[in-house]
Amino acid sequence: MAKVRVRPETGMLYLDFTYRGVRCKEQTALSDTPGNRKTLEAFAKRIEKEIRKGTFNYSEFFPDSSRAARFNTLATAEPDAPREEVTMPTFGEFAELWEMECAPRWRVPYRMEVRKTLERIILPALGALPLSAVDRGALLGFQAEFAKRPGHKGNPISAKRINKVMGLVKTILNEGCDRYGLQSAGRSLKRLKQKRTQVMPFSLDEVDLLISKVRKDYAPYLTVRLLTGLRPGEAHGLQWRDVDLAGGVFHIVRTRSRKGDGDTKTEGSRRTIPMVPLVKAAFEAQKGYAIEGCPWVFHTIHGNPIDSVNFTNRIWYPLLRHLGLEPRVPYQMRHTAATLMLAAGENPEWVATVLGHSTTEMLFRVYSRFVPNITRNDGTAFAGLVNGHLTPSKTLPGASSAHNGDLPSALELLKALSPEQLAALMAQMTPPAAPPSP
Repeated sequence: MAKVRVRPETGMLYLDFTYRGVRCKEQTALSDTPGNRKTLEAFAKRIEKEIRKGTFNYSEFFPDSSRAARFNTLATAEPDAPREEVTMPTFGEFAELWEMECAPRWRVPYRMEVRKTLERIILPALGALPLSAVDRGALLGFQAEFAKRPGHKGNPISAKRINKVMGLVKTILNEGCDRYGLQSAGRSLKRLKQKRTQVMPFSLDEVDLLISKVRKDYAPYLTVRLLTGLRPGEAHGLQWRDVDLAGGVFHIVRTRSRKGDGDTKTEGSRRTIPMVPLVKAAFEAQKGYAIEGCPWVFHTIHGNPIDSVNFTNRIWYPLLRHLGLEPRVPYQMRHTAATLMLAAGENPEWVATVLGHSTTEMLFRVYSRFVPNITRNDGTAFAGLVNGHLTPSKTLPGASSAHNGDLPSALELLKALSPEQLAALMAQMTPPAAPPSP
């Protein structure tokens, strides 16, 4: 499939397509504008059509290209020779090749998850089909059959899980079709509508209750997770060499799960987190539970890293039941830290860095409804503006200077004004018009 791309260093558009098994990139003199893209996309469709028909002549489309002479030479060298047929691989064969090519870029846990999903779900249904046969009907049929499977504890499979599996299918199919000059049906298949991420943060009182009532050897662990927002794997992968008590910081450089050590989720997840006093005290308390020779900060009595499933079932849910708190997954500790930081008025950029996000987009999208001050929908911004410009003792009859700096009182006085008084007040705040120029 011919694609229109842009070179970041020049801002010029170019065509990227495959012809006779060779990837070709042809530069244009067109800048990246909507009109130029539309023109070049129409040109790309002509190329695709000619390639599919077997009538594509490189020199006619790109007469000045060095590749044109090369392809013409190949064509004239054996004019009567039969064209070599390209063997179309099955979806399963190409999926194996794709996985082999991509695996070096993946973290070990993700690589294992992809392998399991391919073997158990995707390849049994689609693996035997040629790439050219995986059309829209085949994809929709696979999606419908997968949705019928029972999910966790017999519940229906969530839209999120279906989208994740279908995303893997479409990625493989798109890449395969691009390499063999096919149109991918995956590009027109829409994602299912997912439920919004359920965020159920704890209040400060509930945080205090959780830390004070949990088993004593788990109190430092809960303190760190509730007040720093560490992901489970980040907390479980933390080692004492990553903790600088003298400097008041600790470093996130790895994750830990049942599948072993791994890299952080993203490059931005490798970060240094400052310790607030309670977090520093938690690390110091955890020192008292340290086992000689054990590198892990948080560990079991046998010196192994904490296991997420074991902690959730044997510590977390029993604790919530004992305290009468609504059940929620341990990941809500991360949401709790985020909402508490934002509610305290911390800079969103700083909060994003502490949480390991590359941008603040997720903070505003996920947490804004829990923290009014993020979007300034609590009225304090307006109150500050009014109080900075108005002096009630001078502008309102009978107003005391004691109200200066008292934002609620200033707002109450404004509410008591008649429309005429408010108009007069606004006129006082409006700067005089500049005199006409001579």
